[in-house]
Amino acid sequence: MKNTSQAQITLIRKLKQRKHRMLEGRFLIEGHRAIDQVLKNGVLDVEAIFINASKLDHFAGISNKHHLVDPGTFKTLSDTETPQGILAVCKMPEPTSIENIANESGVIIACDAIQDPGNMGTISRSSVWYGASALLLGTGSVDIFNPKVVRSTAGATGIIPCCNCDLVDACEVLAEHGWDIFLLDGNDGATSILDQSLNGKTVLIVGNEANGISDSLRKKNFKRVLLPSKSPQMYVESLNAGVAVSIALAIVNN
Repeated sequence: MKNTSQAQITLIRKLKQRKHRMLEGRFLIEGHRAIDQVLKNGVLDVEAIFINASKLDHFAGISNKHHLVDPGTFKTLSDTETPQGILAVCKMPEPTSIENIANESGVIIACDAIQDPGNMGTISRSSVWYGASALLLGTGSVDIFNPKVVRSTAGATGIIPCCNCDLVDACEVLAEHGWDIFLLDGNDGATSILDQSLNGKTVLIVGNEANGISDSLRKKNFKRVLLPSKSPQMYVESLNAGVAVSIALAIVNN
């Protein structure tokens, strides 16, 4: 058991910002459940765990890598309004390329400027649950290592390959390798996803929460598909991005 150094405190504060996460190749996980799941999965390299000294008894035995932080300092390091008293610094997984992903098969989820951390967390978590091959993060999407995203994945961060990319360019490469590209789009002219013939190499693109699929992707004439409603007589807002992806994954994996 060690006390936290000033250098470690400085690093934790820096890792709240995307530019420093990318420079350091590290990110934060906060919360007992998420950290416990990451440790059990054994996929990520957990470098150190930091515990509020006043809550040490709550986390006894979680890891031998833990450092104590005084309560006042921990509060300034936390990204939540009601900190549980535990956070970890992890190494980012090695990035992958669209060329490597293209040589695989299965289902790829592509995020077209998904900006809400909760939606991105749900998409990541569902992608892991349904065994997606990869997660593509298009321009304008929230950082997959954003603390709020990481927290909402409940330990799923880092399990499947992720690639930050321009989705138009990425989809062109994937199409050349035999992938079918589908835009999740509930507007007029889209056909039911249930009516599609899937070839085992499927890309599902989900659009921005406010604006939907970007014009640059629409212009590529990819297939537009919707999730059929069981209540067509009801006028409701469209499903949010996280829910839509989860349902689509359940359908294509059926």
